[in-house]
Amino acid sequence: MQATLLPSPSRATRLLVIALFSLFLPVHLFGQTPPATVTLPVGTPLPVQLPANLPLRVGTAVRAQLLYPVYADNTLILPTNTTLTGTVTALRPDHPHRNRARLRADFTPFSTPVVQFNGLLLSDGSTLPIVTGTASEGAPIYRIIAKPHTKGGLIGQEFEIAKQSLHDTFHFFIDPGKADRAQQLLYSQLPYHPQRIAKGTAWTVETTAPITLAPQPDPSPTLTAATPDPNTWMIQAYLSQPLSSATSKQGQPIQATVAEPIYNPDHSLAIPQGATVIGSITRSKPARRFGRAGALQFDFRQLVLPTGTSQNVTTIVTGVDSASSEALAMSTEGKVQPKPKDKILLPLLLINLASRPLDQEGGALHQAGKNGAASNSLGLAGFIIGISGQSPNLAAGFGAYGAALAIYDRWIQRGAEVEFARNTRIVLQTTPRHASKLSGATR
Repeated sequence: MQATLLPSPSRATRLLVIALFSLFLPVHLFGQTPPATVTLPVGTPLPVQLPANLPLRVGTAVRAQLLYPVYADNTLILPTNTTLTGTVTALRPDHPHRNRARLRADFTPFSTPVVQFNGLLLSDGSTLPIVTGTASEGAPIYRIIAKPHTKGGLIGQEFEIAKQSLHDTFHFFIDPGKADRAQQLLYSQLPYHPQRIAKGTAWTVETTAPITLAPQPDPSPTLTAATPDPNTWMIQAYLSQPLSSATSKQGQPIQATVAEPIYNPDHSLAIPQGATVIGSITRSKPARRFGRAGALQFDFRQLVLPTGTSQNVTTIVTGVDSASSEALAMSTEGKVQPKPKDKILLPLLLINLASRPLDQEGGALHQAGKNGAASNSLGLAGFIIGISGQSPNLAAGFGAYGAALAIYDRWIQRGAEVEFARNTRIVLQTTPRHASKLSGATR
């Protein structure tokens, strides 16, 4: 029999065959066929944020989007920006906000919405019913990152604070959304004004019943959620308990749950979602009188896998989400405290404005301008009274009242506490060590 010679396959054909074979190789070797469904367990945190302003009233329909992806069994279940639907079920009086506003002649009955999320909008347009806890105390969330030390003493720090204040004021008037901010600024000057649930308001709710879903394709199973550097792990985690500079004690044990899986360079699983990092409070200072703010510092030193295997790690807290009413700042050592207020420039400015009406030089129009600038501490009502009453003493009194409030806020009252709610998102940086011992699976 004469042998038949087949043509040798081209290099491109060989590469195509190898590529197709490699697609099925992991499934054949490791049996990692994606499951048909995955169940989110009870207690899974769902951090959501409003993409638009909403009216503040009972019955308002709420559509919020996930801030972060949600995993279960190291499988992506809900990608970022997945929509949750719900309703405002109640309004709770915000007494602290009301009391502060009334001191400045704002008699708006400030309230906090209570939201119940009950639906999950799927990619095919259908809505899956879900059961979660109620959401309240919503506030815009921003990520705190460590900033370099401020150089100089008290004068240098005050200069930096004043410079940052001018920078923020400048961008207030030029950044996108300036028309809406100007409208809200005008509203804040009125003795009574409408309220809303502001765009960017965020809540973190927990599931109170299991949710079964089909897994989503994970576009890029990376080494970490934040960096492709194989020499660095950036661990995304949720705090398992609330922390506060008012109640937390130095040495108090704390822990956080890993929210997203981390993979080794060979795509083996290094840190599974659901692992625990254990640490402690390393510094806690409660707020005190005379404007002295609280401070809080913590770190994590142990990583515990769901199997019970543990490893000592050295971590640096590089990011913490904050929904605090006070702007927070974090040092390079991980100490978190409220950003310092301008304790000198603003009170001096208000004192100067308060004294201007007593200077009788200039015409009537000039005097009316000085009266209005001094009495503006009570908002638009104070401004109108100041320029229409033609009473320098009354305008100066309003100005002195505003200066006294500023001095009290910055120098006399108790400073702000540092507080983090349960399920606050944190970012920990650590260097991989003995990664092969932590491998649990290959993707």
